Amino acid sequence: QVQLVESGGGLVQPGGSLRLSCEASGFSLDDYAVGWLRQAPGKEREQVACITHHEGGTRYYADSVKGRFTISRDNTKNAVYLQMNDLRPEDTAVYYCAADTTYTTLRLGSQEDFDYWGQGTQVTVSS
Repeated sequence: QVQLVESGGGLVQPGGSLRLSCEASGFSLDDYAVGWLRQAPGKEREQVACITHHEGGTRYYADSVKGRFTISRDNTKNAVYLQMNDLRPEDTAVYYCAADTTYTTLRLGSQEDFDYWGQGTQVTVSS
């Protein structure tokens, strides 16, 4: 089955850390730029971070997460990760992984534009 599967979400206290994983099955993630987006209740979907096709490629971060989140990829494992440190209550959201052959589409587009879109993983930051 061709899909993206996110994991690693959960409940964490403010200041804590989580590492999200996005694994591809049925296709090679090497050919795709990959990004993380999030959506909190009552808020618009927000792009959090994205990375071009290569492990050492260009990365983008939303201002709200710069210095706290790090996106990385391991093409040998067909996976992309989001390391989230110093988590805040406002980081609470469902986090989605997305992939597209074109970085610009991933960076500027929306769900209907992407080649692949995961089901999401819930991150809750609360004391």
